[in-house]
This record gives sequence, structure tokens and C-alpha cells, in this order.
Amino acid sequence: MPTTTTHQLPVPGAVLTYDVHTPDAPGPHRPVMVFGSPMSASGFEQLVPLLDDRTVITYDPRMAERSKLDEDGEVSFEIHGDDVHRVVEATGLGPVDVFASSGGAVAALPWLLAHPEQVGTVVLHEPPLSAILEDREVLERAYADIVATYRAHGQGPAMAKFIQLVMVQGPLPDDYLDRPAPSPEQFGLPAEDDGSRDDALLGHNMAIPAYQPDVEALRASGVRIVPAVGAASTTEMPRRAGEALAALLGVEVVEFPGDHGGFVANEWSPGNDPAAFAARLKDVLDRQ
Repeated sequence: MPTTTTHQLPVPGAVLTYDVHTPDAPGPHRPVMVFGSPMSASGFEQLVPLLDDRTVITYDPRMAERSKLDEDGEVSFEIHGDDVHRVVEATGLGPVDVFASSGGAVAALPWLLAHPEQVGTVVLHEPPLSAILEDREVLERAYADIVATYRAHGQGPAMAKFIQLVMVQGPLPDDYLDRPAPSPEQFGLPAEDDGSRDDALLGHNMAIPAYQPDVEALRASGVRIVPAVGAASTTEMPRRAGEALAALLGVEVVEFPGDHGGFVANEWSPGNDPAAFAARLKDVLDRQ
């Protein structure tokens, strides 16, 4: 089993907590930075021990779990990317390979553009890049509606709308927001408002303006960029965005086992196989 050390890192607007997982006998591989957003390091607890032939770095984004956002701290994909840069710099382990999931895969893009010398291969697993999709205007309105619902009514009603959104197959129709709002109870969520407004997804990431990737700069970065999707994903937005990014970059999209969170098996996704996911990730990272 890897030996894990935990560290804190003050950065502008926040204090980050990150972990370095060092295997007993590391192989001849680059260290790998594994992160999501808003998912914290705990979301990768099933994956990290399976990457036991290389050093793994994980961290909690600035508004999640053990990391602390200052009262006046800001959140954007560019800031998330700068945070990851600072974590890798603090470890002294760069250059690193990267596995970035969901919102983390969006944050990886400004990071690798600003600091390509830190990155070898980056696997971008189902990045929710709404700005490159045909239904981007409807998605933008749907995101704004979810954020407004959260601010007005709290976590349950807003999360119900988010779950309904991510379950949609294919592009959103123009009249998507005319549909009745789902009830929180149908997803096992509380309808009452507890007054909190610090949810990492609803209160922060979903309020960030859509990130528009600079395709020409990404192509010229010298970084090996691997857009990836889940085999069990069908036509939900994150898979569509992963495929769209691959098309823009002129590369093949790589399919991984499982769904959007294929590296975790749980009650919602019991068919996911973290061991198969880890084997696929190692294979992709080790192809140069």
C-alpha cells in the first residue's frame, strides 16, 4: 500500500490541502496528478491504491472538504488550474502525468496552457465543456437557473434540477426550461432549505462562466492531450463534450470502463470497476 503524507499550501484566496501517495516500490513512471472539481481527493480513494506503480498526488479544490476558501476568495477554472500548478510545484515532483475528471478536466486546460513544462500526458475524462456544444445557449440558461434556484431555495431543489439535467440524453431542446421542475423528494433530497450556501458544485463551480478552450494553443502546447469518455455513458452532456473536444483537437477519443465516475463503484454505479479503470489509465498514460 502507498504511504500517504498530507500537506497544506496557502495560495491567493485559499488554503489548499493535498496528499502525496508514495508506493513501496515505484516503477519507472512519471508521478500522476489525479483530481476533479468539485470532487475532492476522497472521491479517488478507490483508484489511488490501484496506481501502486507510481507516485500519485491528489488534492481538495479550494472550496471542497479540507481546503478552505477565504471569505473574499474567488473561484474560476483559471484559478483552479493555477491551484493545481501550485500544488505540483510545492511537491517538487513535476513534470507529472495527469488524470483529470469532470470539472477538473476543464481546470486542467488553463493549467497546461500556462505551464506546459509541468505536464506530460493529460487524460481529460468527460470534461463538461458546454461552450463547445451545439446546445450551449440552452445549457447556459439551465446552469443559471440551477444557480438561481440554489441561491433562492437551497440545496435540495437545485440539486434535483442538476440531476435532471445530467440525465438528459442528447442535446437539450430549446424548450428545456419549460419543463416542470423536479421535486427533490423523487431523488431522495430534502425539500426544506437549511440556509447554507457553501455547496462546492451549486454555489461555486456552476456559477463560473463557461470555459472556451483555445484549440490552437492547446495543439501548440506540446502536451499530449487525451480526451476520454465512459463506455457506460451514452449521450449525456459530459460525454458529448469529451467527444467534441477530441474532434476539435483532431485526436481520437479514448473510452474508459464505466460511467462518468467509472473509477468509483458505489450504490449508484455498482457496475463500475475501479481495477479495470486503473488498468486502462495506466495503459493510456504509458503510451508515449
